[in-house]
Amino acid sequence: MSKIAIVTDSNAGITQLEAGKLKNVFVIPMPFTIDGEEYFEDINLTQEEFYQKLTDDADISTSQPSIGYITELWDKLLKEYDYVLHIPMSSALSMSCETAKNFANGYDGKVLVIDNKRISVTQKQSVYDAQALISQGKTAQEIKEILEETALDSSIYIMVDTLKYLKKGGRITPAAAAIGTLLRIKPVLQIQGGKLDRFAKAVNDKVAVTRMIDAIKKDLDTRFKDLKERGEMELFVAYTNCLDKAQAFAKKIQEEIPDVKLTHMDPLSLSVSCHIGSDSLAVACCRIIK
Repeated sequence: MSKIAIVTDSNAGITQLEAGKLKNVFVIPMPFTIDGEEYFEDINLTQEEFYQKLTDDADISTSQPSIGYITELWDKLLKEYDYVLHIPMSSALSMSCETAKNFANGYDGKVLVIDNKRISVTQKQSVYDAQALISQGKTAQEIKEILEETALDSSIYIMVDTLKYLKKGGRITPAAAAIGTLLRIKPVLQIQGGKLDRFAKAVNDKVAVTRMIDAIKKDLDTRFKDLKERGEMELFVAYTNCLDKAQAFAKKIQEEIPDVKLTHMDPLSLSVSCHIGSDSLAVACCRIIK
């Protein structure tokens, strides 16, 4: 049986420490430029430091990981492994997937780049799915095909506490942000197929939470009905710098959707957080490869 390594990026929410405990998993830290200086998630930039800089209104931008860093990691892994499965964040949110695909062409089929349209907790699940498929004896090509075939079997809804960062990132106009702030509107965003879009508006946290839970219920009862009935869907909670709030949210989800397992609760990846800010909550449902 071939020996297969799994490479992902820190958008998946897997820390360097966690990766060290996972079999055959390696995490590329996402780079950030903050006030002109370069930082790398979970290397020289912690979640706490990031949110403090966000609070201080630092100039923060994200970029792709260096292709030199990535190919150097591939080269190193291929001395020990037969194949590398590379699972980056969704191509709909970053060019890093397409860039990796282009450079993988020079590796004679030994590096397979998988675009399964995910980010954060759902991207993390793709890594776990790849591990499960390796343990079942699937080939690298079979795993790539399975993960891309099931790419759209996930859904994420995110409640944003402030419009400030959506305005800063150009996702809403300054005028809309000003009106929304005045009316204390809490936007609810969705990620379907990797794209971050507006889903609904709410007047407070309570209404936003209700709308997210109703939306995920609807997805489970319509788009994912068959998968849910087969026990192949699970729930996840993610958050930005608000653990207590997230724990209460998770409890409410479990009360409202008792027939679907809530698997884990994680901080949102910083590349999403820089566009939405602190005190945001997210709920996701995702297919689990049995």
